[in-house]
Amino acid sequence: MSAYGAARQIVDEAIRARVFPAATIELGSSSGPMWSDALGALTFEDRAPAAALDTPFDLASLTKPLATTTVVMELVRTGALRLDEPVSAFVADWRGTDRTAVTVRDLLEHASGLPARLVDAPPGTRREFEHEIGAIPLEYAPRSASIYSDLGFILLGFIVADRGGMSLADQFAQIAVRLKADTTYGLSPDRRRLAAATLPMDEDPRRGRLLAGEVHDNYAAALGGVAGHAGLFGTAASVGAFARAVLRAARGANDVALPLTPALVSTFTSRTTVPGSSRALGWDTMLPTSSCGTRMSRRAFGHVGFTGTSLWIDPERDRYFVLLTNRACGGGTLDQMRTVRRAFHDALGDL
Repeated sequence: MSAYGAARQIVDEAIRARVFPAATIELGSSSGPMWSDALGALTFEDRAPAAALDTPFDLASLTKPLATTTVVMELVRTGALRLDEPVSAFVADWRGTDRTAVTVRDLLEHASGLPARLVDAPPGTRREFEHEIGAIPLEYAPRSASIYSDLGFILLGFIVADRGGMSLADQFAQIAVRLKADTTYGLSPDRRRLAAATLPMDEDPRRGRLLAGEVHDNYAAALGGVAGHAGLFGTAASVGAFARAVLRAARGANDVALPLTPALVSTFTSRTTVPGSSRALGWDTMLPTSSCGTRMSRRAFGHVGFTGTSLWIDPERDRYFVLLTNRACGGGTLDQMRTVRRAFHDALGDL
């Protein structure tokens, strides 16, 4: 069996095991796509439409590296933002001696001390989010560890909107056009009908109905669908177009659309100095125990999303791997999804 056949079989088996109902795939190099596929159906319902290559998925936390980190990169490139600027310069409620040294870099590296989420239900406005995030106790001393935090990236979304002079969505849209990557915040009504659905979490007031083309994350929903940690939608091809541009820059190409210069991509994908952390600036890096499996090179970097999405880029092998699923449509556990991702990437390890 070919590597493609083995990887496809892993995804097929996961669909039969109800880990997720739908999946789309794109594997490619800096020259272009090498393999694209669509499997399963948009929901677990018997008569659900089949997934297609143009099926949009809720990208969930792929928003962090694709949108927020790339906009930060552009603001750093133009000099509008510095990685060492303190968070207190942007957030009035960011007070306390334990927080004064926390910077934009710390938020990007999940090393700010913030917990993953708020204790209570999400508030309804940006101002309330800023207050609650600014007041919540830190879980650890900044830069002593790295704990994955949606809250840090919510703040980053606010910071880039202020410093960039327009919304995070509008700034990212300008970059996405340059990169020819059709990943967007929100979908048109026509595209929503084609989207792979998810189901709200138990604590979400929208529970009891399908979310088709509507952001799954309840924090992003409370912010109108545009947030630093979640909110993007895209197809495997649109994520692949973005990945190809990043891959080319990571391999030294100087003709990639800004802000993806080789120097900036190297800076943002280099592993942090925080003890025990695999994080980079908005990205994660290769560990043999991570979702990328055991066959990626040491230079690989990527990210995953709660809904069942993932992107990994390996400059040393000149490969990128997009796997989009809607596990959050009543599918399997996060551990089951992680097992599928590892097997999928390992099956393609010789390509």
